[in-house]
Amino acid sequence: MAVAEPPLALTLGDPAGIGPDIALLAFAARQSDPIPPFVLLGDETVLAARAETLGLSVSIATIDAPAAATSLFAEALPVLPIKVACAVVPGRPDLRAMPAVKQSIEGAVKLVREGKARAVVTNPVSKSLLYQAGFAFPGHTEYLAALAGSAEPLLPVMMLVAGPFKVVPATIHIPLKDVPAAITTDLLLATIRTTDQDLRRYFGYVRPRLTVSGLNPHAGEDGSLGREEIDIIAPAIEAARAEGLDVTGPYPADTLFHAAARQAYDAAICMYHDQALVPFKTLAFEEGVNVTLGLPFVRTSPDHGTAFDIAGTGKANPKSLIEALRLADAMSRAAEG
Repeated sequence: MAVAEPPLALTLGDPAGIGPDIALLAFAARQSDPIPPFVLLGDETVLAARAETLGLSVSIATIDAPAAATSLFAEALPVLPIKVACAVVPGRPDLRAMPAVKQSIEGAVKLVREGKARAVVTNPVSKSLLYQAGFAFPGHTEYLAALAGSAEPLLPVMMLVAGPFKVVPATIHIPLKDVPAAITTDLLLATIRTTDQDLRRYFGYVRPRLTVSGLNPHAGEDGSLGREEIDIIAPAIEAARAEGLDVTGPYPADTLFHAAARQAYDAAICMYHDQALVPFKTLAFEEGVNVTLGLPFVRTSPDHGTAFDIAGTGKANPKSLIEALRLADAMSRAAEG
């Protein structure tokens, strides 16, 4: 008898947000909008209650091992149970739910590391609530790197993907005032290397074309608006070129994202979070996927937050989660091949 292929591991996210909504909606739409099989690590009672609130007829199957998920997926949503220690009200986040949120993430990573799941797909979390619960990481990206269990230090790199459009912020979840000091030639070179490596590994590029933005308006205007481009960014680009990578820049960020400019590169590396994510979400909000590069496993996520204001209302769009599941499936297969 053939052994069932491992499923994807989907986390619960904040149970008061739209994570349960979009997981249920994606599963319910699987016949018309096909998705790869996944197992959800979460509270089956929360999911059943949310399905009732949304008017969805979804069978939920509690399982004790992910191997059962693939064969069950055609008929029922497979759930590895993780209890939430409070009543869950859509749109009303509760600090008491945070241990289950963390346990779901940790469990998904454990499944992938043990070969029982092919990739991790994470639903949105509330960072502010996690911080109140003692969470010591800026966000998912950094937490996943810590959970990876690598003997070597990892540089997790966030990449946002919508088809051929890909952007990478070199610094992620830090205050804007701290960005200039955080940008170093070593950080940028490492980010360029990781982006190049994983575009080859997971996306099939033979020699990815990378472009790099400046930090300052007009990319510093030859030093008159700042010297970071001259002293820090350009040396990283030159070092990457010396290694044989196809890298251009630094260019003014305000000229990198119009339609013609996007044809000239495969991924744009920007200096800080909003410099990359504002244009990306403007152009690809519903279908965008968040990918973490530089990990020993595949991780994707919807490119949006918890949306507490619409949780349980039926207004949540599962499109980004559907794309995250499909991309995780494709990336894991590319890594295997």
